[in-house]
Amino acid sequence: MNGKKVVEIKNLVKNYGVNGFCTTVLKGISLEICKNDFVAIMGPSGSGKTTLLNILSTIDQPTQGAVFLDGVDITKISNKELSKMRRDKIGFIFQDYNLLDTMTLQDNIALPLSLNGASGEECIRKTQELCQMFGLSGHLRKYPYQLSGGQKQRGAACRALIANPEIIFADEPTGALDSRSSKELLESLKMVNDSGRATILMVTHDAFSASYAKDVYILSDGQMQCRLSKGSDRREFYDKIIHMQAAMGGDCL
Repeated sequence: MNGKKVVEIKNLVKNYGVNGFCTTVLKGISLEICKNDFVAIMGPSGSGKTTLLNILSTIDQPTQGAVFLDGVDITKISNKELSKMRRDKIGFIFQDYNLLDTMTLQDNIALPLSLNGASGEECIRKTQELCQMFGLSGHLRKYPYQLSGGQKQRGAACRALIANPEIIFADEPTGALDSRSSKELLESLKMVNDSGRATILMVTHDAFSASYAKDVYILSDGQMQCRLSKGSDRREFYDKIIHMQAAMGGDCL
């Protein structure tokens, strides 16, 4: 990894509970994510990956340590500043899409840009541009109930990208999709990452999804156990991830 640091984590610790009933979920994690990285974090249930994502995306606060987003320590700023950071610097892709049923796909995608005060012309132009990249140009006037799961998730990805955030956080983005829809979404995310339009951090339990990333970190028992880096071949990287899972006794699942 090199270039501008988008996210930097230093000695991150997260505890839950009080008065002798304390559980440490994250145990001194440090990590750097630079511009145009595509990072996947894998780990079994209870490994701390969701807690880590919640802290990085400003939803939760760490017990100890620092989290820098675009050079700003988000553990030391006000709620108002955090809200602005979420709006301007972060895009989200959730497992369950989170599209508004009463709005067309075009309006769902354009919503973050519209809330930021962009003109209608700019909203339409950027929405159409992204939808062309994600294969959604023929679905702009449809409502979410008229779309397949894969189309909804690609629409959610367009919405996450529309305001040009510093980083996209994707939480199990293929978890509710079939294999074909998963591949279509991952190919689209890889394309926008390769083009320099997106820095992505994805939490996933799925080796196939993780193989689309450039680097995979294995999280277990609140600690980073290892890092795998992709070469030039995605299939070889997939095999590498599977072999690591097997070596760890399947604990990445």
